[in-house]
Amino acid sequence: MKEIEAYLNAHIKTRNCADELCEERPDPLMIARRYGDQHHALTCALFAYGSAKAIVAFLSSLDFKWIEKDEDALRSAVDGKYYRFQTNEDIVQWFRTLKALNDAGGAEKHFMCGYRQGGVFEGLSHLIRLLYDLNPYRSSGYKFLIGKPIESVSKASAMKRWMMYLRWMVRRDELDMGLWCGIDKGELIMPLDTHTFNVSRRLGLLRRKQCDMRAALELTETLKRFDPNDPLKYDFALYRIGQEKIR
Repeated sequence: MKEIEAYLNAHIKTRNCADELCEERPDPLMIARRYGDQHHALTCALFAYGSAKAIVAFLSSLDFKWIEKDEDALRSAVDGKYYRFQTNEDIVQWFRTLKALNDAGGAEKHFMCGYRQGGVFEGLSHLIRLLYDLNPYRSSGYKFLIGKPIESVSKASAMKRWMMYLRWMVRRDELDMGLWCGIDKGELIMPLDTHTFNVSRRLGLLRRKQCDMRAALELTETLKRFDPNDPLKYDFALYRIGQEKIR
């Protein structure tokens, strides 16, 4: 494990820089960092599925000032836009929900309400339930975008997009923005996607064969052996190693 730790630390040192987020190596975080706003970042995180190039192209086409528009102006601005599972109407309704969230005090406030009661899982579940309460609209694409509250850890998906959003909001370095306060970064859970899952298994960091919440927790606990206070500092390096097929 010492050899793997040294290998990952070397990648962190190389990749923890502004130049790592660029057109040649696109990542949704590069769009989120342009604005430095928790709600624009939430949009970037929740639409972060599919190829990185397609994600960044879609996010770059959005005008985050749409959150300020009334419904008629919003519909006109968003006309014709869609992304994979999300229809044009799903995107309209997402920006309506985002405006309502902003008016209700913001994502950090409502995450913290749950976090103080039950940690990260309850914080996320509280925020997800609020998003559904703020807008009665429902469709398969809209529900896929937001996801589900965590009712059972043993049955939950890895919730990669939400866990990545928390990483962006809580950690602060040359990549992550650290816009939120009062959350222990040692409690964060690895944003487990296909790249991170596969490379972690190849490196011997993960035994579980299913990419779900239990696997995300197992990998997080393994990485705490390297840094118990900040296990997610390894996330971006693991992702890039898998994405670039280095290991």
